[in-house]
Amino acid sequence: MLVSRFTGPVPELQLTSQVLHVVFLVLPLLWALGMLSPLDALLLWGMEQALVFGLGGSPMSSNLRLLGMFAMSVCVTVCTFFIPSTLGVVLFSMAMGFLLSLDLSQFGTYCGGGSRGACGDSGWHRGASPAPPSLFGWRLGCSELLLYLGLLLGAMSEAGLLHHFLSASQTQNLARVSQDAVSYLLITLFIVCWALREIQGAYVFGGVFLNPLYPRGMANVRVFKQRSRGLHMAGAIRRVLLNLVSPFAMVAFLALDGSVQQLHTASLSVGFTRAFRVVWQSSEDALLQMVVVVSVRLAAGDTRLPGWDSLGTGVQLLLVGLLSDRLLQFLSKLKFALAVLVTSWTEKKQRRQSAGTLLVLNASLCPLLLSVVVLSAMLSAPLLPLFTLPIFLVGFPRPQRSWPGPVGTACPCPDSIYYQQMSMSLACALRSAFARGSLGALTPGSHFLGRFQDRVVWIMILERGYGYCTVNIKGLELQETSCHTVEARRVDEVFEGAFERPERLGLNQGINLHWGNALTPCAALPVRVYSDARNVLSGIIDSHDNLRKLQDDFLKALVWLLLRNCVQRLKAFPWEAIMVESNISSLKFRRDSSSLTSFGDWSDEDDLFGPQPARRTVALVSTEAQLGDTVLQTGPSLPGSVEMDSLFENMALSALQPLQPLGLGLGLPAVDKGRNPEVPPTKSSGTLAHENFSCPHSELFSLPPGWRTAPLLPFRLQQLRPLFPEEWFRFTLGRLALAVQDEASEDVAKSLKEDGGLRDLHAQVALSCLISLGAESAFTSPSYVYRVYSGDVPWTEGLKWLSENKELYQLALKAFRYSFKLLFDQASLGPMESLDELFSTLEEYERDWYIGLVAEKGWQDSVLQEKPFLFSLGHDLTMGTYTGRVLSLQEQLVQVGHLNGEGVRGQWANLSWELLYATNDDEERYSIQAHPIMLRNLTVQAADPPLGYPIYSSVPLHLPCF
Repeated sequence: MLVSRFTGPVPELQLTSQVLHVVFLVLPLLWALGMLSPLDALLLWGMEQALVFGLGGSPMSSNLRLLGMFAMSVCVTVCTFFIPSTLGVVLFSMAMGFLLSLDLSQFGTYCGGGSRGACGDSGWHRGASPAPPSLFGWRLGCSELLLYLGLLLGAMSEAGLLHHFLSASQTQNLARVSQDAVSYLLITLFIVCWALREIQGAYVFGGVFLNPLYPRGMANVRVFKQRSRGLHMAGAIRRVLLNLVSPFAMVAFLALDGSVQQLHTASLSVGFTRAFRVVWQSSEDALLQMVVVVSVRLAAGDTRLPGWDSLGTGVQLLLVGLLSDRLLQFLSKLKFALAVLVTSWTEKKQRRQSAGTLLVLNASLCPLLLSVVVLSAMLSAPLLPLFTLPIFLVGFPRPQRSWPGPVGTACPCPDSIYYQQMSMSLACALRSAFARGSLGALTPGSHFLGRFQDRVVWIMILERGYGYCTVNIKGLELQETSCHTVEARRVDEVFEGAFERPERLGLNQGINLHWGNALTPCAALPVRVYSDARNVLSGIIDSHDNLRKLQDDFLKALVWLLLRNCVQRLKAFPWEAIMVESNISSLKFRRDSSSLTSFGDWSDEDDLFGPQPARRTVALVSTEAQLGDTVLQTGPSLPGSVEMDSLFENMALSALQPLQPLGLGLGLPAVDKGRNPEVPPTKSSGTLAHENFSCPHSELFSLPPGWRTAPLLPFRLQQLRPLFPEEWFRFTLGRLALAVQDEASEDVAKSLKEDGGLRDLHAQVALSCLISLGAESAFTSPSYVYRVYSGDVPWTEGLKWLSENKELYQLALKAFRYSFKLLFDQASLGPMESLDELFSTLEEYERDWYIGLVAEKGWQDSVLQEKPFLFSLGHDLTMGTYTGRVLSLQEQLVQVGHLNGEGVRGQWANLSWELLYATNDDEERYSIQAHPIMLRNLTVQAADPPLGYPIYSSVPLHLPCF
């Protein structure tokens, strides 16, 4: 209005003013219907559309990357307009198009090397998986940099030479003939690449017919890989044609085009800058666009198309790219709308009282419905089904990511670790599948769904460039609700129909019976993932024979852990072993040499009257006082001497305990003062001293003094002494002695086995733990076994002592869990035949297994560290049964399918409108109930929080797929 007031009456401005007056009146209604875009979403959507269709870029994974890439692309286009030479324009556009199509932000990460730099995801677990294969694209080393540099220089040389020598006015005919030859080459490349991509998936021709070349019914990963070798070779050929041959052919076509000479106009500058960019940014889409332009040109022949030819090749490619995208969006939205309409009547649980009325209205207002779909496709806005009913509106335009927040937001829970563990291996598998074309044409905004056992993985393509693809991997909840179960069962049926059918199919069996479903199976990918197996332990945990055997296995496992703990302690602190050896050598030397033969100076250190006790420091005295060692180990000394100096050497007087008055307590009546809480109970008679060892090397396998102070009566230990596995103790000691001393001779091992003091020491500690766990007679019931396994030990006489010695308590708990795993294995596979087999089994438990509870932190750490096996004992309260759960890390086939992207965006748009505009946050609302065709419940889960609730969401993963 202001412009028309100052410039006078202009018909166009007057028409615009009238239209805006009407639009302003309906703005509140548009806002209420969710059709009015917020300013931030509108701005980001406009930048994304301009970047993709006007500048040849790609949607980006974050707002910051979008702003940066848009700014750089605009600067390149402006510079192209002001370059005076057409050769300079070609070379500059060619170079900048190649560079901007690379993932420049990840160069520093790739150059860092290692698995982290290879994968480009700082959120992945460290050291959990082996480094990815050393193929091109995983690491950006010297060879990769040279290859990129070679491609850039080769493309620039080709474009510059062809443009300089063949596009001049005197060689127009030769340039036209050469361009026609390149045109036929482009058509051939497109057909071959399309055919090689189609045979990579489970279905062909848009998911209608089964692919007879794709292997099916393969439960074995190794056999599946063998039968897929032919497809992998075809995929390798496609990679070469698409990534190396096609870009150079398209660059040649553009360099030979005659419209390059008219670049100094805004439209042609934008068109050719975009054309040279999209050749590298999205080679497959660029090849399709050029084939359409070439086909129109070849079909017209010498006939001139004034309106079309005057646009120039660059603008023609821009329009073809825009029209092809909008056409694909229209078809996808139309399929989604038909699915909502048809299933509202065919699915009994979706049929409402108003279903018939809505169907009649949509049929009678079919032109209006098509107009809504067309408008939604033109604006690249989601088609919004109101409350997921067949009432369609146009959602407000928004970027492809759909959500304003950063990628990677989730609602984590303990089950999230399983998705975090499999994310790296799945990303590696996706990288290979993207490169081969197994998952179809990759476009930003595409959605894929992966299924393995009870896990559902949601994969979204965020951006795409030359040699890389950025994805987001989400994990959905494992605790399946009724809605989740219904849709997961349908997903399994769809995948079974694609991958589990026999090899030879009839004509009626080769059609996709689930074509109308939102999910179309694509491929099965080998992924290192945990396979979850659960068993009911009825007949195992409640068997009296097994419970009696559990006691013996517990003692054997505890003895093995005690001796192994000594070995680990000495390996961690090797100086202790050196000091023990030096003490042994010194003791032998002092015994062999006699001081009577020495006529040196007379001193107090001479060993004239026997060995002198070692001088004891304050720390040693304090330690002995805390452990209850109140009896001083004094030896003979010179007659008449006082050993105060040797006992309190270098000790301040203030550190000494005050002396009691003489006669205190002498001759006075006895008074019961109770037990001093600061003084621990005295040792039982079974407590051993170091001097009882007959072998000097036994000190290496001694146990801490605090482990020998169990407040148990000696006769109880003597009664249980026959339970101690002496033969197993000697066998284990002989095997572990070699781990402590590499040069240990057979005599040393034999002397260790015959050391009764060492054997009695370990027997005392092991039997004390047995009594403290309440297994003095036997483990009497499954409930008691489960409580001890869970660490909830009922009160016993020695439980307090055991719990205060935390390291010993952990060893005892681990030994009990190992013994239960032995019980489980022997009940399933048969008894152990030899001590050597038992020793190897315990070593395997320690090396390859985590045996504990699912809720423990160690379980989660073991999953992230990729322990090969995990075992847990559980209790099903509803069924009253005990269950065993085994996780096995192995390569399994994860089935992946392509989702209707427009259907996902439409349901997400309805979710956003319903929760933000209609404020309908009822957990049982109709719009999130199970829908087997549209997968409505799974789609709602996959939305970003707070609207959705995925339990895992990765940061943007940059996958090289050259």
